Amino acid sequence: MFFTYLRRELRRRRKAALVVASGLALGIALVIVVSSVSSGMGKAQDKVLQSLYGLGTDMTVTKAAQPQASSSERPRFQFDAQDNGSDSEQSSDRVLVQGFQTLSTSTVSKVGRQTGVSDAVGGLSLQVIKINGQFTRGEFQQNGNGGGEGGGRNGGGTGQPQGEVRGGGANFDVNNYSVFGTDVTKAALGPLTSSKITSGRTFTSAETAAKVAVVDSAYAKEKKLKVGSTVTIKSVKFKVIGIATADSGDAAANVYIPLTQAQTLSDSKNKVTTIYVKATDSQKIDSVKSTIQKNISGTTVTTSADLADTVSGSLSTASSLATNVGKWLSIAVLVAAFLVAGLLTSSAVSRRVREFGTLKALGWKSGRVTRQVVGEAMVNGLLGGALGIALGLAGAYVVTAISPTLQAQLGGGGGTGGPAGGGFGGGFGRRAAAKTLDVSLTAPVSLTTVSIAVGLAVAGGLIAGAFGGWRASRLRPADALRRVE
Repeated sequence: MFFTYLRRELRRRRKAALVVASGLALGIALVIVVSSVSSGMGKAQDKVLQSLYGLGTDMTVTKAAQPQASSSERPRFQFDAQDNGSDSEQSSDRVLVQGFQTLSTSTVSKVGRQTGVSDAVGGLSLQVIKINGQFTRGEFQQNGNGGGEGGGRNGGGTGQPQGEVRGGGANFDVNNYSVFGTDVTKAALGPLTSSKITSGRTFTSAETAAKVAVVDSAYAKEKKLKVGSTVTIKSVKFKVIGIATADSGDAAANVYIPLTQAQTLSDSKNKVTTIYVKATDSQKIDSVKSTIQKNISGTTVTTSADLADTVSGSLSTASSLATNVGKWLSIAVLVAAFLVAGLLTSSAVSRRVREFGTLKALGWKSGRVTRQVVGEAMVNGLLGGALGIALGLAGAYVVTAISPTLQAQLGGGGGTGGPAGGGFGGGFGRRAAAKTLDVSLTAPVSLTTVSIAVGLAVAGGLIAGAFGGWRASRLRPADALRRVE
């Protein structure tokens, strides 16, 4: 009897049922779209951050660089010429530790032993400045820390190390590029994991002291390098064994070499600039950070959440809008939809006073009438949920199909020491901070989001049923007679 009566009433009041279902569908669809877009923005932000420190890294441990006190601490390049003052074609290069003060490799092991740490690996970020040209007797002194790549004539172009030759003249090129020393025994952690090998191969665990290199694809294209080519750093020749392409944004470095070789080139034996840490539980990152800071003094621990706070640009703005405005808009629309569904159901019951009053006169109890009204409201709620899920999935699909491009600015600009004074990746973090990265937005819909939508549909039906049931429970048989009169 219950289902027969339910089916008949729903067919007889299709328009009213559709109005209630449509209101619920709008609210549920908005929740799905906002949730999926927020998830997509989170993935886009993760992709931007991974371009700096690599996959699997939850935090980094560094030590802030000391400011240069005077020009005497800046790198110098000595060049000799013939006594008669004639020009001489010469070259000189310097390999500098970039971004942070160095930490002992024993610190890597100490970090790895902390509670909540799954793995830790050290890396050494370097900057190579190579000067080629004709010089008379004198000395080239760099005036500041340059950035960028490539070279320029007579002092270098924009972004190149600027300097002067004291006691002589010069006509030279400056080639400035970044090198990262990676621990080849732990290839699954660190910044190289943010790039994909597109030609050749990556390092093997046996190549800890090998003179081999993996080169970023953009730098390889600029310098016309390929697998089998040779890269010379401080007179040491490294064979290119692989070309890597960054998954998103800029690569962590132009050239990757084994950590031991990087330490030798920079006279930094048993030293690293950055320790990449993977936590045993991603939900306990803050406690792991506190543990490391407490037990290893003098270091800066930076989590991905800390670095995310430095992201600006359209990605950050859109993410903020989706998280704040979108969330509250969804709540407001849902509340309005629930109230409208409840009021419409209550109004529909009021128009059926004669019907329900007659049923009570025939012996129906209030509970039976209430269950009938709640059943109708539940069907309307589920119908609204089905429509809402369909609309939400369609909206998410449209966002993914259009895939709008958002921009992410890391850090506040150049600066020293990396984003936020202690960002991921050392020197290359500082270099990437000056870049604007483009990321495509998607709107993935998870099963959790769909489950929430179903729950909201049921909740909407129950709320509407509560309004209608309350109104129906107050009806009496005499109400039907008064309505007839």
